[in-house]
Amino acid sequence: MRVRVLGSAAGGGFPQWNCNCHNCAGVRANAVRATARTQSSIAVSSEAGPWILFNASPDIRQQLEEFPEMQPRRGVRDTGIAGIVLIDAHIDHTTGLLILREGAPLSVYCTDPVFEDLTTGHPILRVLDHFCGVRRISVPLEPDRSFRVEGVPSLELEALPLGSKPPPYSPHRNDPRPGDNIGIRVTDETTGRSLFYAPGIGQVDDELRRWMKESDCVMVDGTFFTEDELVRQGISEKRARDMGHLPQSGEDGMLAVLESLPDTRRILIHINNTNPILDEESEARQRVEAAGVEVAYDGMELVL
Repeated sequence: MRVRVLGSAAGGGFPQWNCNCHNCAGVRANAVRATARTQSSIAVSSEAGPWILFNASPDIRQQLEEFPEMQPRRGVRDTGIAGIVLIDAHIDHTTGLLILREGAPLSVYCTDPVFEDLTTGHPILRVLDHFCGVRRISVPLEPDRSFRVEGVPSLELEALPLGSKPPPYSPHRNDPRPGDNIGIRVTDETTGRSLFYAPGIGQVDDELRRWMKESDCVMVDGTFFTEDELVRQGISEKRARDMGHLPQSGEDGMLAVLESLPDTRRILIHINNTNPILDEESEARQRVEAAGVEVAYDGMELVL
């Protein structure tokens, strides 16, 4: 199984267009040792393609241009994307669908709650009906039920409902449902190896720990380093968990969770522009690397 990180930043990318925090101002002025990142999305294939796209960020056009394998050039118009799996209905994970409107109907795999959000509060799928159209396939949430993306038969996918928050425009913003946000385990039946992908984790329970422990590689929520990151930088009064993200630091933070997985490859993705781990010389980055945890970057590739 091959994994390509198309984008590794949280919503807004890095640097964010209107932000002058330490990281954003520093990277623009070449005063901070950091690498620009687009908004998070990954692609997975069994061998040479086709590819499963996980989330469609607003930066999808740039991401595809920087990854030529997504354009096999078998015809006047072509794509290497077999299907699109949506983790949730948030803007930074779905807006890119509009960029992909100029072709055949899109095969979109999503849960029922995500489908509802994307046809009501943020009706992007209804908009696409006026262009390419959408072939929607429901993602099962029942235990021990898997699914496959048409065209990539050797990859088995399983979804795990995660504790997080639906987007602000969801009719169920204050009434979360199972399936608003999921983690996905992808298993290559040829090698038996697996990836667990979950860019949005608000809390960790025993079931999530089990899924992560059973995976060869986990690529998980790296949004914030501290609970009050936005507050301390004068950006917002919202805290990490208020936004559905478990921070890396703290006794029950993501680093503590990952510490219990010493035999698993551990990667942080969906990194907010304010997160100090983006600064490669920061104390926070040193703590992450000392724990044996990797920080995803655009163009990163894995072979599992």
